[in-house]
Amino acid sequence: MAKSSFLSTTINPKQVGTLDGLFYERTALSADETAYIQYHKTLREWQETTWNEMAILVGRWQKALTQENLESGDRIAILMKNSKEWIAVDQAALGLGLVVVPLYLEDRPDNIAYILEDSAVKLLVVQDISQWRRLRDKCAENTLLQRVVLIDAHEDKFKDEATHVTIMQDWLPEQGHVLHKRDGDPEELATIVYTSGTTGKPKGVMLSHSNILSIAFPSAHGLEINSKDIFLSFLPMSHTFERSLGYYLTVMVGCKVAFARSIQGLADDMLTIKPTLLISVPRIYERIYAKIESTLLKGSPIKRALFKLTVYVGWERFLYRQKQSIFCLSCLLWPVLKHLVANKVMQKFGGNLRLAATGGAAIPFPVAKTFIGLGLTLIQGYGLTETSPVATFNRLASNDPRSIGHPLEGVDVSIGDNNELLIKSPGVMMGYWNNHAATAQSIDADGWFHTGDQARIDNKTGHIYITGRLKDILIMSNGEKIPPTDIESTIVIDPKFDHALLLGEGQAYLGAILVLNSEQWVHIAEENKLDPFDKANLQNKAVQQQIIRHLRTVLHDFPGYAKIRKVILTLDPWTVDNGVLTPTLKVKRPIVLEQFKDDIERLYQGK
Repeated sequence: MAKSSFLSTTINPKQVGTLDGLFYERTALSADETAYIQYHKTLREWQETTWNEMAILVGRWQKALTQENLESGDRIAILMKNSKEWIAVDQAALGLGLVVVPLYLEDRPDNIAYILEDSAVKLLVVQDISQWRRLRDKCAENTLLQRVVLIDAHEDKFKDEATHVTIMQDWLPEQGHVLHKRDGDPEELATIVYTSGTTGKPKGVMLSHSNILSIAFPSAHGLEINSKDIFLSFLPMSHTFERSLGYYLTVMVGCKVAFARSIQGLADDMLTIKPTLLISVPRIYERIYAKIESTLLKGSPIKRALFKLTVYVGWERFLYRQKQSIFCLSCLLWPVLKHLVANKVMQKFGGNLRLAATGGAAIPFPVAKTFIGLGLTLIQGYGLTETSPVATFNRLASNDPRSIGHPLEGVDVSIGDNNELLIKSPGVMMGYWNNHAATAQSIDADGWFHTGDQARIDNKTGHIYITGRLKDILIMSNGEKIPPTDIESTIVIDPKFDHALLLGEGQAYLGAILVLNSEQWVHIAEENKLDPFDKANLQNKAVQQQIIRHLRTVLHDFPGYAKIRKVILTLDPWTVDNGVLTPTLKVKRPIVLEQFKDDIERLYQGK
């Protein structure tokens, strides 16, 4: 897409100043065009909402909020699924100068209660009664929370003794304010986003209107997103990656957004919506990859060979188009392989997908290579909540999936002590809420944000490569320093494993805690003539040796130090609900180590 075409359909942040100013401008420019597509459960149909209808809905929410004795700068929290109502609440609050605190539906009640108290939230919007019931007891002593609004609740079924709890249909007026343009300060606080840390309590990242807008605009330009695109939203809006790129960026560009019904129904929604854009974290691609691998294992050798050939030829074709290799004769097979194999996989994404972005963590190279080899344009980026969130990403014409790409326009990067990646950007946060010490540790006197990730920059191409994590390094007894993340990511893309955590700190050899896939476990047990329903068989020596041998195959591309000698096997899932995963599906290492403390001790004592 030409630069002039991009600019003709995209709102420049300098024209609007604030996030609510951006939304107002879009409703004026595209009043009768479709903004959002959402499934109506009762009517069982997909419904479209125009920008003008969104402006009316935001006005109703604004009128309701003005009756709650809230002042500019007060915090309200959103505990909802992705929907046009989520956006209406957010825009209504921002348009009144309020500060929005997004919450994860899957987060634990005690964690949510902590965030509500720490940020002194005065009004909370909750998806339904069941969500509130999970949270209610944890908020019993919260004296600052003056109003709770339930979205999906009906008067005849609603019962709550607390006078400050109400249902939306009673609280939201039929008529609202006429949406108007506020003369807000771009540098004022817009949102506090709590990081789902893998250790300790979450920290509240303060982002201004300017922080977010300064990142959304060059992201839209660099990824060549335009008003004709259709975006399928399924990552939680509380995730800054989704909120900034899947919400504010789409308002900026003016493209349609469809809200997926659920992760479980994502495959069906892709076929219905036929999106051109997707944004996801690597775990989603890893799951699809594992499913493909599992299906291939059940198929004929011919099908497996044909699939591998397609990925190989598709990858060679990709390298040629990226000008990273000379033309190969095997690329002449692509039209046939595309018809026989690649198109069938791409149809599962709806058939119109032109761009898939991934971020939040590194995507394993075999996963990226497979999807790119099948013809999917997969772009990996990098950033943190503290950088609003994008700092770097690969470009369409310069895409190396092993790397995190090049800096976003307006972003500077540098390599500091211990090869730490440093970022200076208009998207760097204002600081951590009520935590000056943590802010000073993260942002130095010269304005560089310290990411905690180690990196290198290729002198020829300028691509940036993440090489490790300062805090997540295992140091073995022989002094060998091992970054566990790459090894763990490679293990979990194998269909036998749902999760993995590497062991070896201060030890002479590596071990691993592995969560086996329940279906795969049945096959493993049967192969060894064992009862799969007896968990004691997870400690069977023959089973453990079989898993260790399999890991050698899985990790064959890693150096010798990656050899895992002993394993702890479990079938108990690691989830957000049981506190082992963060809402962004990252493993809380300290929690797992504590849970398996005795097993780890026995493993390294040789018992």
